[in-house]
This record gives sequence, C-alpha cells and structure tokens, in this order.
Amino acid sequence: MADLFTVTAPLKIRLPDGGERVIAELFKHPKGLLYFELLWQEDRETRIHPVEGELKGEGPWKIADHIIYVLGCQHTDADMANAYAEWRTWHTQNPEAYPDRQMINRLASSYGATVIE
Repeated sequence: MADLFTVTAPLKIRLPDGGERVIAELFKHPKGLLYFELLWQEDRETRIHPVEGELKGEGPWKIADHIIYVLGCQHTDADMANAYAEWRTWHTQNPEAYPDRQMINRLASSYGATVIE
C-alpha cells in the first residue's frame, strides 16, 4: 500500500483492548504518532491520543499494540463507515463549527506532533 501519512482514505485504529476508533486527524510524532478521534473537538481530553512506538507495515500498519486499517476495506466496518460518512457530511455542511487547519495543527503541535504548515 503506502506510507500511512500519505493515505487519503479514511482510517480506523484497533486498540490493544480490541476497541476500535475512526481517525479524524493523524500526525507524525517523534515518539510514534498522534491521532484525533471523530468529534475530538467536543472532548479533547479523551479523544486525542499519542501512540508511542515504531510504525511498521504498508497497510495494515502496526505501532506498539495498535493496528491501523483503511476504514471499510473489503466492505467491512459498516457502522464505523457510516459514522465517518455522517461526520464528513456534518463537517462539510458546518465548516464554521470545525476548527480550521491552522488551529488543528497548533493543537497537534502542543502534543509534540510534527506538523508541516
């Protein structure tokens, strides 16, 4: 597949406990990566996550005990794909309600992420 940080398709992450989250924003981090879940802007404390470790693979990607997949690949994850589609629709219809790219990048930087303006 490709370098994770160049993939434009929606992504999901499987957590060590088996839970899964849709990734809304993704950044390189000196210790691994940083991701924001859907609706992160409503609760930054619980929906923004650094993951420490070496990133491996070309899809699916592995980092520490986490696995990152393309969302809906092979027609899987219907509920998560629907949640992502609803979020994208909301995001498109309400651009003023979602932080702009500069603010998102500043927030990611505050977590130590590598941000290219």
